[in-house]
Amino acid sequence: MTKFRGGGSLAFQIKALAFLFITSHADASIAADIHTDSGAVIRSTKAEPPFIHGRSFINGVILSNADVGIEEHDVLGCCSSEENSSNDCLVDGTCETDARKPPNSNPAVIGVMGQLSENQSREALESAKRAWNGGSGTWTQMSLNSRIEAVEKFMVEITKRREEMVQILMWEIGKNRPDAESEFDRTVSFVKETIEEIRSQSSSGWSNVGNTKAFIRRAAIGIIMCLGPYNYPLNETYAALIPALLMGNIIILKVPTVGGLVHILTMDAFVSSLPPGTINFISGRGRVTMPPLMATGSIDGLAFIGGANAADNLIKSHPNPHRLKLFLQLEGKNMAILLPDVFEEDNAAHLDKTIKEVLLGSLSFNGQRCTALKQIFVPQKYAKLFAEKLSVAAEALRVGLPWQTWEGADGKPLFSQITPLPNQSRISYMKRLINDAKSKGANIINKNGGSIVGGVNSTLMVPAILYPVSETMDVYHEEQFGPVVPIAPYDDIGTVIAYGRDGKYGMQCSIFTTKGEGDAAALVDLFLAVFGKININSQCGRSPDSLPFSGRRSSAMGTMSISEAINSFSTQTVVAYKPSENDVTDQVASVIYSKTNFMQDVA
Repeated sequence: MTKFRGGGSLAFQIKALAFLFITSHADASIAADIHTDSGAVIRSTKAEPPFIHGRSFINGVILSNADVGIEEHDVLGCCSSEENSSNDCLVDGTCETDARKPPNSNPAVIGVMGQLSENQSREALESAKRAWNGGSGTWTQMSLNSRIEAVEKFMVEITKRREEMVQILMWEIGKNRPDAESEFDRTVSFVKETIEEIRSQSSSGWSNVGNTKAFIRRAAIGIIMCLGPYNYPLNETYAALIPALLMGNIIILKVPTVGGLVHILTMDAFVSSLPPGTINFISGRGRVTMPPLMATGSIDGLAFIGGANAADNLIKSHPNPHRLKLFLQLEGKNMAILLPDVFEEDNAAHLDKTIKEVLLGSLSFNGQRCTALKQIFVPQKYAKLFAEKLSVAAEALRVGLPWQTWEGADGKPLFSQITPLPNQSRISYMKRLINDAKSKGANIINKNGGSIVGGVNSTLMVPAILYPVSETMDVYHEEQFGPVVPIAPYDDIGTVIAYGRDGKYGMQCSIFTTKGEGDAAALVDLFLAVFGKININSQCGRSPDSLPFSGRRSSAMGTMSISEAINSFSTQTVVAYKPSENDVTDQVASVIYSKTNFMQDVA
């Protein structure tokens, strides 16, 4: 094992990380430790990138893209693919090297993804239409019990590929190992809880409603177009897809351009578990493939997690948008509101907790969460103090590769907290926001904030704490979705109220205080019709999955939770009759109840 010793400064650690970044893809049996004077150990096992071959999945058949004439594009991982002997990469992206081994931080090719044409995408729609068959298709006509068993079988099959999926989440979108494992495991738990909820809410037998006997159960809507995000490509996609399937719907899954390889790994499990045509995959450019399908009028529901403009354009493509059942989880500019009492002398411990919550809320998974804190409001009197304290906390974050570990004080591995962004376009957007803010009076106040580690093609950005941020700056209004933390001083709570009340978004906010009366209580009342969730002394977040996850304005339409997702992709269907003496209807109803799949008791 090779060891490198150096100072414990942030500058040294960044140089060390840069070395690891460009030497992390050789023989997996080789490892490097960097020991700092503080006793911390930076450890990296050189990892070999995975490779996922492109495949198509339409009408229950898996074929190589080449077999069906589908164009393919390389999928680049988040990280470097070639070894470099130099450990002198600086935070501005330059490297000092010898002439024998010039720097090379080109991302690894970790797979290929099919780029379906409009006509090829229509084949997926035709498959879905056959499977739906006006509601009489195989999947829809199966009993709820049978559909549950099929989905449970599917989950057993994909669980066998857990490690492969974790690796792909790490390599393609830069998610560290614990977060990648958590995404997979949380998805499995969500599916189990969804099935339990369906079983608990599914009625058995006839109900008496006045002089009517009624059987009520939820049933499918039709063909659902499902588009998931890149940041949680498995978990958030399945939070819509699985409830829709269980309710008997047919799915057209648009694989995300970034984060899509994990879905290719699920194809075999779908083939072995579901009837042909129940789910069909489309990959490639969404603007080419999705609007033409929507324009046919054959799509009955849209599950979309992404940007508001893209959702609007897609919905407008439908000839009868009033018929389209919508489930949208969109954008957010969630604010943290620190009230003055947090900074009172007796509240030092609470201030420390607040800093930890704001840091975690702003920079978990590099700030690439719809629920991330994206605007921090701090009283003018204390804003500089808070910004400095938050900067110190940010400088202590572990910046590195998704699989890289540090040795903790107890000897247990600690994984990177800041990892590479998925592509250069995200870096360009972060730089645009930073440069705009700096040109209008803001400063990056944490050391090396906004710097890129690992060479000119790297996407590993040190978080940037921006202060002071004002309404003249783009980052004050736009969702950054990355490792940029804007701190906006306020003189009057009315500024904060106006920002929430008049803003474009309405997902969540967080209020930090030590007092329940006064401004805190008033803010809850004022924001109850603005945001879907108001957090007290904690970061914004979606979990637990049993809680409603909702939003207003350009943040959401529909509610994501276990029970609400079931309702979003189904409609209540009633079978009813009026019993009377000397009538055969009771007997007829009893026989129908015992024979129909729809009314079968749920085990």
